[in-house]
Amino acid sequence: MKTIKQVSDLTGISVRMLHYYDKIGLLKPSKFTDSGYRLYNNKALETLQQILFFKELDIPLKEVKEIMVSPNFDKMEALENQKKLLMLKRNKLNDLIELINKTLKGESTMSFKEFDMSEYFNALEELKKEHEDKIIKAYGSVDKYNEFIEKCKSREDEIAKSAIKQYGSIEKYAKAIKKNFNSDILTKAEQIDKFKKDCLYDNHSKLKELYKKLVADLNKNPSSKEIQQIAGEITNTAKKDYEAFKTNMGDYYWYAMVQLYLVFPKWIEEVDKKYGSGASKFIGKALKIYLGDYEPKIETLYKKLVSDLSKAPYSEEIQEIVEEIANETQKQNETLKIDAGENYLGYMADFYLSKPEFIKATDKRYGNGTSKFIGEALKFYAENNK
Repeated sequence: MKTIKQVSDLTGISVRMLHYYDKIGLLKPSKFTDSGYRLYNNKALETLQQILFFKELDIPLKEVKEIMVSPNFDKMEALENQKKLLMLKRNKLNDLIELINKTLKGESTMSFKEFDMSEYFNALEELKKEHEDKIIKAYGSVDKYNEFIEKCKSREDEIAKSAIKQYGSIEKYAKAIKKNFNSDILTKAEQIDKFKKDCLYDNHSKLKELYKKLVADLNKNPSSKEIQQIAGEITNTAKKDYEAFKTNMGDYYWYAMVQLYLVFPKWIEEVDKKYGSGASKFIGKALKIYLGDYEPKIETLYKKLVSDLSKAPYSEEIQEIVEEIANETQKQNETLKIDAGENYLGYMADFYLSKPEFIKATDKRYGNGTSKFIGEALKFYAENNK
């Protein structure tokens, strides 16, 4: 029998991860000591070795569990199949190493060309042929869309890396591009964009007057009766005249719009340029007060996630909240009929951990250090729930 610490030292799998395997029923301890410490026998170690083989093949833990608990599971047959797949993986890695060696010798430039991007660019071309009206609406003209494709080609390596991380393969990413182009998300983005442009360029006469009235004196209290009356008129006008705010997710979109005024630097800059320094936050505060207690469930969950930064991002309590976030995100994606990829949370984790503007906006919204905390929590969840 080995203790959990001994198993961790032997295999390189952290104690935390072994606890997690136990929690999801993937690897149970053989027995417990009188003090409640986990112990593992040789049979458990053989099971762990099998799990690690599956893990090397990037098979999601949920699928690993399903395979191993199946009454039809044949250990020797599984090992044979794993051997074949690992050899294929080894050959692919050898090809990558060879490419790197050539790069180090100055023979070529390291890229993601080995990941065939043709399906992605074919998908973009198909969209142009099949949905020219939508293309023109979204990009302004076919020529501008062609310029977009050329820019994508200049960023081919970057796009490939991102696509593989979020979707698992270029093929899946290409299929998602086509599916999402026909989803509700593009329509909603256009509708919200129209509202934003109308506000900035005074295209809506009533909103133009209401916003001017709202920011006429930024020294007033945003919660005052006078300001709240104007905020109410703006809210009701937006919900009456713009389709995005009329749908079953209308309140969610309006809440997101209000947040733009408060935390997103580019929007704040545009609004302050139009109405004067501090105007954007004044508008945001007034509209947020008028919103009252309404808060989307996903926002409530993120606030709960960062309510105590002294907790470990990988702790059971925090990971349970992340699981709720994952489920709520999935519901939203299903409502919008979009394919966000099998590793959407892992992809988003990178934004919270490495994108300066995103980090700045998140820390401004929830408090200093929250972006890093969210990123680490999402990353751990994504890596252990593939």
